[in-house]
Amino acid sequence: MQCLFCKADNDKVINSRTTADGLSIKRRRECLDCGRRYTTYERVEENPLRVVKKDGRREMYDRKKVFNGLLKACEKRPVSTDIIENIVDEIEREIYSKFDREVNANFIGSLVMQKLRILDMVAYVRFASVYREFKDISEFIDELKPFMQGTKKKMR
Repeated sequence: MQCLFCKADNDKVINSRTTADGLSIKRRRECLDCGRRYTTYERVEENPLRVVKKDGRREMYDRKKVFNGLLKACEKRPVSTDIIENIVDEIEREIYSKFDREVNANFIGSLVMQKLRILDMVAYVRFASVYREFKDISEFIDELKPFMQGTKKKMR
């Protein structure tokens, strides 16, 4: 494995564990040249899954896109990257259990929104505003109304 920092191909595995879902192995590695540590994941190679976009285009499913979308929504929020990784794992399990070859991008977006709604309301609203392409402030407020009503009930 090539070191992320110095690009040397000289490392050793310090720790190796199966992830909580049992679908991958997390390996902690140390570069023998620069001494820095990094984490790698080993996963079973799945059948290629294609995502059907809103405009009908098809592209290969990319785990990084889901991860980056969650990361952006959770920016400056108290959400660790481990939690984001776990959410991506959950989303992938659901996708691969329900679809063989193609999945609609709306299905993936809905799953992300479900997870964020439970995890962090600010991250949820950030993601929703991009995903649902709000055109004006009224659409934004409509999305917030259920949460604002729930907050008022809790405060009484």
